[in-house]
Amino acid sequence: MTTTERPFIPVAKPLVGDEEKRAVMAVLDSGQLAQGSRVEAFEKAFAEYIGTKHAIGVNSGTAALIVALQANGVGAGDEVITTPFSFIATATSIIACGATPVFVDIDPFDLNMDPNQLEDAITDRTKAVMPVHLYGHPARIEEIAEICEDNELALVEDAAQAHGAEHKGRRAGAFGTGCFSFYPTKNMTTGEGGIITTDDDEVARLCRIIRSHGQEQRYIHEYFGLNWRMQDVNGAIGLVQLGYLEDWNRARISNAEGLSRLIRSVETPKVREGDRHVFHQYTVRVSKDRDGLLKRLNEAGVGCAVHYPIPIHQQPIMQKLGFGEGSFPVAEEAAKHVISLPIHPQLGPEDVEYIAATVNRLA
Repeated sequence: MTTTERPFIPVAKPLVGDEEKRAVMAVLDSGQLAQGSRVEAFEKAFAEYIGTKHAIGVNSGTAALIVALQANGVGAGDEVITTPFSFIATATSIIACGATPVFVDIDPFDLNMDPNQLEDAITDRTKAVMPVHLYGHPARIEEIAEICEDNELALVEDAAQAHGAEHKGRRAGAFGTGCFSFYPTKNMTTGEGGIITTDDDEVARLCRIIRSHGQEQRYIHEYFGLNWRMQDVNGAIGLVQLGYLEDWNRARISNAEGLSRLIRSVETPKVREGDRHVFHQYTVRVSKDRDGLLKRLNEAGVGCAVHYPIPIHQQPIMQKLGFGEGSFPVAEEAAKHVISLPIHPQLGPEDVEYIAATVNRLA
């Protein structure tokens, strides 16, 4: 089959079907459009899935990070340690709370926060640690949690890409305060939205207050908060999607195993023994001419993208923090070489074979 005979394979593809449409129409017909029974049902189901006592729905993954940080006491003058290799919201959510992001470099194995560098970054201003489960591979979260406990620091997990990922038998989002995104291209979606998971009753109580203008009783505002509520349309979509999540995750893992078995020309992603990587992204590392390969792959019908081309500490908005070239060499090197290939559940065996063959031919 020639390139022109086959459809373009997008790097990501939202999966929304008739069941989600019916769920949305039921909400619209009910007249209960704001946060209501569908959000509550979704929160309960998602908490059970992750294995936590509580889940608190919000209107984006970014809102989940901000609300979770605030609920854990992060505010003006505090520092939060995080990774420089992630989407910008990981750091800007810290700034939104009036705190300062402090970065530590990443582990070259999985591109997640390196726990071995964490303790050296702790100061008397450190309030929390926020690792990211990047691309769906869990960070070494048990080690990080132990460091947080020893130093009386809050642990906020950026699990925006890790729905169903597991570390040593526990799901991402169950070690501290978990923050998930339901952006359309994530492993599951609510259209747009986010959720916070926790076993801490007080953190959960504060999250529910902060997401609704800081009010526990109507018109009595004891905390700073804005409108970060999830709406019932989003909750209804989420309930349907959650029912498919495990099947979709298994498909992503199977597709990843196929790609890793067939691709020989670039470095394929590794999975740490005992971890479950759910492959929000299937990200390879290219030794040379990354931009040229991106162009050639897209021209050959294989969608691809770079997540992420500029480390957070080198973003223009972060320049005032004073980090220069070489501050975090592993993150900076990764940003020059990563490419994400299609991995979504709608890929068939022929697609996997074509993607691998095309990468081997063009890389």
